[in-house]
Amino acid sequence: MRPHDSSAGSTARVVLVCGPAGSGKSTYARRLEAQGYARLSFDEEAWLRGHTEHPLPPAAAAAVHATLHERLAGLVRAGRDAVVDTSFWSRASRDDYRALLAPLGVVPVVHYLATPRDEVLRRLAGRTGGGPHDVVVEPERALAYLEGFEVPTADEGPLVVVHPG
Repeated sequence: MRPHDSSAGSTARVVLVCGPAGSGKSTYARRLEAQGYARLSFDEEAWLRGHTEHPLPPAAAAAVHATLHERLAGLVRAGRDAVVDTSFWSRASRDDYRALLAPLGVVPVVHYLATPRDEVLRRLAGRTGGGPHDVVVEPERALAYLEGFEVPTADEGPLVVVHPG
């Protein structure tokens, strides 16, 4: 089953999985991957580059996003559906990917994981640093991430709100 139709010229569909650390983005993205989407993960790319703590230095984060942009554009040109797994914590970060995709004829759909704050904090408290989706986030940083997160709205473009359960 296809969760939406994001194409505006291309046959590829793109989902931007959006939510703060601990909201369940990677689990959700893997579900879409099982449905045939190519999955691009910020955390996995950062981990492969030796970045095992967050936040990444700005230059390192920019390099990871540049790699994801290149891979995403290639997938879309090949007609492949893709899901991008990163926090997309700001509207500007989401707009950046929209700007990449617009000339390729794709309007991405943001899937926002509206995970309750207490659940996010519980999940983050249980992290051990064992892999790219288990990066330790100190309590103060977790609160800062939650307070600084810009929740997407429908005026940005196609939006699906997911209530993980």
